[in-house]
Amino acid sequence: MADAARRGKMALSRGLRCCQLAFAWLPVLIIALVVLWSYYAYVCELCLVTLSNPVEKVAYLTIFHVLFVLFVWAYWKSIFTPPVQPGKEYRMSYADKERYENEERPEVQRQILAEIARKLPVYTRTGSGGVRFCDTCQLIKPDRCHHCSVCAVCVLKMDHHCPWVNNCIGFSNYKFFLLFLAYSLLYCLYIAATVFKYFVKYWTGELTNGRSKFHVLFLLFVAVMFFVSLMFLFGYHCWLVSRNRSTLEAFSAPVFQNGPDKNGFNLGVVKNLQQVFGEEKKLWLLPVASSQGDGHSFPMRILCEAQNPLLANEEQWEDDEIDEPHGSGEALSLAIERET
Repeated sequence: MADAARRGKMALSRGLRCCQLAFAWLPVLIIALVVLWSYYAYVCELCLVTLSNPVEKVAYLTIFHVLFVLFVWAYWKSIFTPPVQPGKEYRMSYADKERYENEERPEVQRQILAEIARKLPVYTRTGSGGVRFCDTCQLIKPDRCHHCSVCAVCVLKMDHHCPWVNNCIGFSNYKFFLLFLAYSLLYCLYIAATVFKYFVKYWTGELTNGRSKFHVLFLLFVAVMFFVSLMFLFGYHCWLVSRNRSTLEAFSAPVFQNGPDKNGFNLGVVKNLQQVFGEEKKLWLLPVASSQGDGHSFPMRILCEAQNPLLANEEQWEDDEIDEPHGSGEALSLAIERET
């Protein structure tokens, strides 16, 4: 009986997990259906049925398909580019893990983690000044890395988990996500601009095709609605890129050995753009990988620049921590705070 109950619970758990995975794809399915309908409505009902000028048809269809391909390409890359996880050097070795788990004294555990962290290019800390350690993944978190509870992994330079792409947006696909937003905006704007004239003609009764009328009228409403919502989201992420911040860092400033500093990774607008899009400008508008670095470490502002905004903030840091010399970083690193 006990075995049967256990198997029943396992089957129920697997069933719920499958339902959860299927439900996670629902927003992507909705977007896909809307895009497919917009393609049919624009190409068939507007260009092939409503438009009578052949030159206008060719021009409309050519520009539309260029934007459509770029939009779908960027969306595909945002969905199916897996988030990059920290390398094996950030994970505990078997010996360190066994020593850490068998050790009951907190101070010795802190020493074990501090020894591992000293060998890594890790400069950010937890809110209390400790080394950022993920108890779930059993690893030292690289700078700007966070644990995603949805994906159940630590993601390099995590920005957020986006349900509309059913993926974690981070170092590996943040450029693709930005291009997806940009081409979505252009796609909606182009549709609204070219449909508006025929929207007026259908609305005033100058054109009377009933089936095409419905598609053209609805196409304008949908394009404008998505354009307005995407405009604010894209504008916000442009501001984040110009400051070299992730969404998580915008809400909670990264913490360094001397305290929190929201501008710790801000290198100036041009270099901030190069961090995301790379140095080859010919690749900036294409959904291909060109971001700088490997996602494990990032250039930071020089120490004196990083300290100025920190001293101006009224953060609740102990005076002895703020006034400590630069060499006190190792003492702070002993204060380990587990994060999941």
